[in-house]
Amino acid sequence: MDLGIKNKLALVTGSTAGIGYAIAKGLLEEGAKVVINGRTRQRVDEAVAKLKSAGNALGAAGDMSTAAGAAQVVARVNAVGPLDILVNNVGYFEVKPLAELEDADWEAMFQLNVMSSVRMSKAFLPGMLERNWGRIVFIASEQSAKPNPVMLHYAMSKAALVSIARGLAESTKDTDVTVNSVLAAATWSEGIEVFINKMAQSQGVTPETMKAEYFRQEGLNSLLQRFATTKEIADQVIFLCSANASAINGAAQRVDGGIIRSML
Repeated sequence: MDLGIKNKLALVTGSTAGIGYAIAKGLLEEGAKVVINGRTRQRVDEAVAKLKSAGNALGAAGDMSTAAGAAQVVARVNAVGPLDILVNNVGYFEVKPLAELEDADWEAMFQLNVMSSVRMSKAFLPGMLERNWGRIVFIASEQSAKPNPVMLHYAMSKAALVSIARGLAESTKDTDVTVNSVLAAATWSEGIEVFINKMAQSQGVTPETMKAEYFRQEGLNSLLQRFATTKEIADQVIFLCSANASAINGAAQRVDGGIIRSML
């Protein structure tokens, strides 16, 4: 299937690893030109080198948790050309109960997970509307709808993304610009692997035991009963970035493995 995004310019924030890397790779394979973003030039250069075989990959280093870093990325993208596709992916998760969360924890989570997306959308949505074509996708989480009590600051940030995406979509009426969010399932990425291995070591069990324990507790309602792959999440995101997804706007698409027990 031709997704109609050949030669489109895309930016995927936080794309040197994990879901962001998989999204960037998929967009490249569909013929888009993709700007890879990460905090350090070294990480960006390494990712670009690996992705060169998939297509036209470019780099834009910048710390997306700061206004200065975001401006640096915006300037790099604008030097390449008008942006057609924006995937607001950058972010991190942390397991910490409310009693241990300091104000700085909430602020750090908000600045990277939320404000990075706000800054990028503010920079690029007006041009998309002017040219009457564009795709913006916010990578949220199943935690947006079912917040874990030991991840409240993370869940807050992801719920905020769903709200912002829907609000921005309202400004795209009668255009060929769409804004959507994706409620991603727990995904087996580099970050999750490091976390699971660390937890397993601290508890004196194997990583396989820790993975199984997740689906006996937090992931009990998952119909998938395993971690999603980064490609499984990326495939849905890439479709939302495509010309074929023109009738999907203002949606919170669930790619959650059925963990949210709701028809709607």
